[in-house]
Amino acid sequence: MNASHPVEVSGLHFAYGEHRVFSGLSLSIPRGKVIAVLGASGCGKSTLLKLIGGQLQPAGGSIKVDGEVVHELGADGLYAMRRKLGMMFQSSGLFSDLTVYENIAFPIREHYDLPEELVRPLVLMKLHAVGLRGAQGMKPADLSGGMTRRVALARAIAADPQIVMYDEPFAGLDPISLNQIGGLIRRLNDALETTSIVVTYDVSEALKVVDYVYVIADGVVAGEGTPQEVEQSEDPYLQQFMHALPDGPARFHFPGRPIGEDLRLARR
Repeated sequence: MNASHPVEVSGLHFAYGEHRVFSGLSLSIPRGKVIAVLGASGCGKSTLLKLIGGQLQPAGGSIKVDGEVVHELGADGLYAMRRKLGMMFQSSGLFSDLTVYENIAFPIREHYDLPEELVRPLVLMKLHAVGLRGAQGMKPADLSGGMTRRVALARAIAADPQIVMYDEPFAGLDPISLNQIGGLIRRLNDALETTSIVVTYDVSEALKVVDYVYVIADGVVAGEGTPQEVEQSEDPYLQQFMHALPDGPARFHFPGRPIGEDLRLARR
């Protein structure tokens, strides 16, 4: 086991049917750091998190979490491995029928056999860390978008995981909420001494809070480095993606038949 890199992805291959997502992707996540995995929509960022968590099986290559090959684990081993992971879902994924308090208490009760007099202070401390202790009795439907993301963040860290994964944490947020979420990810990572993986297409927000960046394109790592190194790279794809340039190697259209051929087929 590489103690300095709790997540290691080596030669990863994966496809949805005929749509290839990864074709030899390799990257390592250093312990205690906040790492961004950037890329255009559809490049496989969320799929990578599902592969790390064992929800999907790779077609080739391997993913190791703390030295264990994820896709080789049985049900018990996978459950034990997932206890090390926290996840902030792209859609927040809160239980709509539970209060904010009960949403945060759920993973603590699931993973630890604790009396309620110990569960309560743990829940309140997590909610206090994201500034929502006063909202503990509210339901998810009563929350704003930014508040919902903060509750989802609190739930991701509720059971004190070693690794926290964030799936598009900045999507759809106003500028104030964006700044709050980014700052919280950074501060909580450092305070809790966790390792954070942030997958996003929001370049500007990610670069403010992360230590290292991987950029994915065409199924592999197109570039990597510190935020400054990636931002100043002369690679054509990185220049286009990092600076939102209209022209470059990145395709706007999803691969498919020429439009003329599709239109001819539609008339038959």
